[in-house]
Amino acid sequence: MEEWQKDGSTVTRDGIKEGMGGTMRLGSYECVLTKKSLCHRIYGTPRIWERHRHRYEVNIGYEDVMRQAGMTIAGRSPDGNLPEIVELEDHPWFVGVQFHPEIKSRPLTPHPLFADFIRATVEYGHLI
Repeated sequence: MEEWQKDGSTVTRDGIKEGMGGTMRLGSYECVLTKKSLCHRIYGTPRIWERHRHRYEVNIGYEDVMRQAGMTIAGRSPDGNLPEIVELEDHPWFVGVQFHPEIKSRPLTPHPLFADFIRATVEYGHLI
C-alpha cells in the first residue's frame, strides 16, 4: 500500500517493521466483481462489501504474470488498484480473497463462498 512507503515506513530493524501504526486495512470495503467470474456467479451481484483486517495487498504490477499462469483477478477495489479476489481459470473451484468471509458467516447462514465451496465439493469431489 502506498502509505507504507512514505517517510521510510518500511524500514526494518532486526526483522521488525517500524512505522506501521495506522496502515492496517480494517473494516468493510467495496469490491467490484468481474463479470462471468466464479465469484460473480456465487454472489449474484456486480458489487459486494466485505470485512478486512490486514496489512497486505496483491501487487497489481504482477497482473500480466498472474494471467499468463492462469490466475485472474475476479474482484477489485472500485478504483481498480487493489485486487480483492483471484481465481484459477482451469480449476473447478479455486478462489483466493483478501477479506475475511468467516467474519460474516453463521452456522445457519453461511457466507456465500463457504456455501458454494461445499456445493462444488459435492459436485466435483476429488478435483477440489
